[in-house]
Amino acid sequence: MTIKDTPEQWQVVATATPFRGNKTSVRTDDVVMPDGTVARRDYQVHPGSVAVLALDDAGRVLVLRQYRHPVRHKLWEIPAGLLDVPGENPLHAAQRELYEEAHVKAEDWRVLADVYPTPGGCDEAVRIFLARDLSEAEGERFEVSEEEADMELARVPLQEIVHGALAGDLHNNCLIVGVLSLTAVLNGEGFDSLRPAEAPWPARPFEA
Repeated sequence: MTIKDTPEQWQVVATATPFRGNKTSVRTDDVVMPDGTVARRDYQVHPGSVAVLALDDAGRVLVLRQYRHPVRHKLWEIPAGLLDVPGENPLHAAQRELYEEAHVKAEDWRVLADVYPTPGGCDEAVRIFLARDLSEAEGERFEVSEEEADMELARVPLQEIVHGALAGDLHNNCLIVGVLSLTAVLNGEGFDSLRPAEAPWPARPFEA
C-alpha cells in the first residue's frame, strides 16, 4: 500500500466571496457530500508561501522572532513569505525572503517539505526549503517595516530547537516541520535524498 495524498474535487453547487483582503480572501462553497447532502464550507483563499530553513556550517538554524497578532505571541520562526506573483518560482521567492529578512544568501538549496498548514480552513500551500553554504548578502540591508521592524535574529543549534518544539515552547508550523524533517534527513539518507530546489509543486505550479 502506498501512503500518498491524492487530488480530488467534490462538486460545488454554489460559491461566493464575502470578504476580499489585501492578500487573501474568504470563500464560501456549497459542497455535495458523498451521501448527496450539501454542506457549506468557509475557508481562506491564500496565494501560497515559502519558508527557508537555513543551516550554517556549525549546525545552527537561522531563526527570527516576530510578533503575530492573531495569536498574540512573539514566535520564533524561520524566514518565510508570500508568493506575491501568481506562478512565481518558489525558489526565487525563498531566496528573496532569506535576503530581505536575514541579509543572507545560500549556495545549496533543496526542497525539505511541502505542506498544507491548515487544510480544514485555508487553501494555503507552503514549500519549505533547506538552504546551506550560507554567507552574508552583498549590498545594503532590505528596509523592513511594521511587525518586521521589531524582529530579532538568532542562530540556534538544531537540537535545541527540536527540544523546544517537543517541549511545547515553540509553535510555528514551518519551524517545527522544518527542524523535524531535517532531523529525519540527518538520521536517515542524508541531504542527497532531498528533492532538488526546482522540483515540481502541483499545489502551486510554476515555470522554472
